[in-house]
Amino acid sequence: MTDGTRPPTPAPSADPGALRPVLGLLRRWWPVGAVAALLAGAALASAHSSIGASRIPPAADNVPWVPEYPTVEPSPSIPIEPRDAGEATQAHIPQWVGTVAVVLLGLAILAALGYLSWVLIRGALRRTTRALPAQRARRTAEGTAREVVAALDAGLVELDDRDTDPRVAVIACWVRLEETAAAAGVPRLAGDTPTDLVSRLLQGDPAAGVPAIASTDVLAEFAHVYREARYATHPVGERTRDQARAALGRLRGELTAAVTS
Repeated sequence: MTDGTRPPTPAPSADPGALRPVLGLLRRWWPVGAVAALLAGAALASAHSSIGASRIPPAADNVPWVPEYPTVEPSPSIPIEPRDAGEATQAHIPQWVGTVAVVLLGLAILAALGYLSWVLIRGALRRTTRALPAQRARRTAEGTAREVVAALDAGLVELDDRDTDPRVAVIACWVRLEETAAAAGVPRLAGDTPTDLVSRLLQGDPAAGVPAIASTDVLAEFAHVYREARYATHPVGERTRDQARAALGRLRGELTAAVTS
């Protein structure tokens, strides 16, 4: 700006993430607020309402004096209603109406308190259910071996496809074994190497309830082929495909023997 004034600073936009807790509280507590507002309105209306009204005739003291002029016929006198008679004609609220209003107000308060208690108990039960750890069914060696054999068969089919790149096929076979280990309940630890997860699947993980199904020695050859396919900078050819097929075949043979025995 040439006149030395500073341009107006745009107002910071509201953070949508900061409004989420407020919206959550509104969604949870708006029924209670609505019930409280209705109760307050009913109490205010009952306090300022009255049934019926009466017209109080003017008192005798306020009647203007009218002089009497001599006429042929005497003028009729103005009937004056006593003040006590006007007060007696005023309508009063029956006692049962107040009793019914108090009972309804009490029922509404009990309903609001019951709803509030239900919301709090439901939230506590949900938090308790989420905190409970999931109980895994203990797996058998035969069932785990069958799952690994199925993953090996799928990998062998992909390796037999000559249209698939050998590097991609070998890595896909290893990924299937990792997915099988995760499905079996083997946890992935923070310091695991690429082969630790599948190794614990074969030799078993007592903490996770996974039994041992094969030795890790039979996995060593395929693990070497996997590391070469994943980390090597040189092209991966058909020799790597053949090595992977032979290693998976030996691993499948040991697992099949474990299942049949």
